[in-house]
Amino acid sequence: MGKLHLEVVTPEKVMVSQDVEIVVAPGSLGEFGILEGHVPFLSGIVPGELRYSSGGQTERFVVTTGFAEVSDNRVSVLVDAAEKAAEIDVERARKAMERAKERLARDRSAGDIDFLRAEAALKRAIVRIRVAEKRG
Repeated sequence: MGKLHLEVVTPEKVMVSQDVEIVVAPGSLGEFGILEGHVPFLSGIVPGELRYSSGGQTERFVVTTGFAEVSDNRVSVLVDAAEKAAEIDVERARKAMERAKERLARDRSAGDIDFLRAEAALKRAIVRIRVAEKRG
């Protein structure tokens, strides 16, 4: 299988910069996969699992919002945040999920809760738990 260069970048650091065989990412129009020779394109990235394989090993990350660019056998993924599956604190993610659920269960007429932020926090927590559970 051919190679392509993957870079996953957050505002804090470069999370990945290596040659890989395949990249699968959560696009705004659905999950997409990239192999060597893929046509150039841009896609929004939504919270979800980004995975890639190299040398028979698959690595998994949780990513938040951002975008991906594919061109000349390079995949550049720029996201607000990314976390390796192996580094996810599942208990912390479960607590965040419960806090978000509690906020969303409150009376919306009170006006003291930012429901969009609570929904985003809930989605992030659910994705983190799902990806962490896949790692085995």
